[in-house]
Amino acid sequence: MSPLTLSLGDPAGIGPEIIACAFAAKDREKLKPFFVVGGADVLRAAAGQRELDINIVTIADPAEAERAFASGLPVLAGQDGPYEPGAPDKHGAGLALASLTQAAEFTRCGIASGLVTAPISKAELAEVGFAHPGQTEFLADVCDLPSRDAVMMLAGPSLRTVPLTVHCALSEVPSLLNHDLICHKARIVSAALTRDFGIERPRLAFAGLNPHAGEGGRFGDEEDRIIAPAIKALCEEGIDATGPFPADALFTPRARVRYHAAICMYHDQALIPLKTLEFDEGVNVTLGLPIIRTSPDHGTAFDIAGKGIADAGAMIAAIRMAGECAARRETDA
Repeated sequence: MSPLTLSLGDPAGIGPEIIACAFAAKDREKLKPFFVVGGADVLRAAAGQRELDINIVTIADPAEAERAFASGLPVLAGQDGPYEPGAPDKHGAGLALASLTQAAEFTRCGIASGLVTAPISKAELAEVGFAHPGQTEFLADVCDLPSRDAVMMLAGPSLRTVPLTVHCALSEVPSLLNHDLICHKARIVSAALTRDFGIERPRLAFAGLNPHAGEGGRFGDEEDRIIAPAIKALCEEGIDATGPFPADALFTPRARVRYHAAICMYHDQALIPLKTLEFDEGVNVTLGLPIIRTSPDHGTAFDIAGKGIADAGAMIAAIRMAGECAARRETDA
C-alpha cells in the first residue's frame, strides 16, 4: 500500500505541531507511513517548539516517503515559510492552499493511498482565491464530482454523525431539506460504511428537525411530510433506516448502541454531540469520493498555536482511520 499524504494546514495554526506530535507517536500508535506536502522549515520549527526529538527528512519524490519514514518525518520539498504560530497571514494561507492542492492531486492519481488534511482557516484562504465553502467541497471538485456527493461524517470511538445540511444559516435548513437530499446522502453513507468501515449492514438512525421530532405536527411538520417518507423509501431499497427520533434522546449511551451512524438535519445537531463526547479523538471523514480523506475534527486554534498545549489525539485518530480505510479498500480491490 502506498503511503498516506498530509496537507500542512495553516502554518500559523496547530496543524504543524500536531503533525509533528503524531509522527513522534507513530510507533506507539502503529500509524501507517505518511508524508507531508511542503513546509519542512515550519514543521522543523514546530517540532522544536514542542521539544520533540524527531528528524524532518526532505524528500524530492513521494516514492521516497516509505523508506524515509523509518528515520524521520518525510516532507516533500517545495513551498515553505517562517513558523509564526498565532499570526495568520496571506503567505501562510498560500502555503496551506498549495499543500492541500498538491496533496489532493497525489491522492486522486493514486500516488498516495489516502489524504489527511490539517486544519485551515476558510477566511484566510478566501484572501488567496479559495472559492469553496470548505475542504470537503474542494475535494469533490478535485474528483470532478458535484459537492452534494461529498458527505461529511464525524466519527469517534463511540459515535458517528452526518449533517445533511452543513454550512448554511439555521433559518435556511427547513427549505433545504427534501426527499432527494435525504435519500441521496443516506445511500452514500450506507455504502461508505460498508466499503471503508467493513460494516456489512449499516444501521442508520435519523434525527428529527423539530423539538420532540415534531410531536405529531404540533411543533413542525417536516418529520411527517419529508423525513419519514424518505426513511420509508430507504427501507424499501434495503437500507436499515429508522426514525425520525427526537434529537435530544438520540445520543444517549443506550441509544448509540442501536445504530452505526446518526443522520442529522443540520450542522450543530451533528457536531455538538460528537465534539462533546469525542473532541480529542473526533475525525472528519469525507464519504462518497473515490479517494479517502480524513481530518481532525477541530479548527486551526490560532489562540493556542505554539504554546505547547494542543492535543494531537484527533490528528492521530485521523491518520489511523485513513490508514485503516485505505487498507480495507486495497484488500477489497
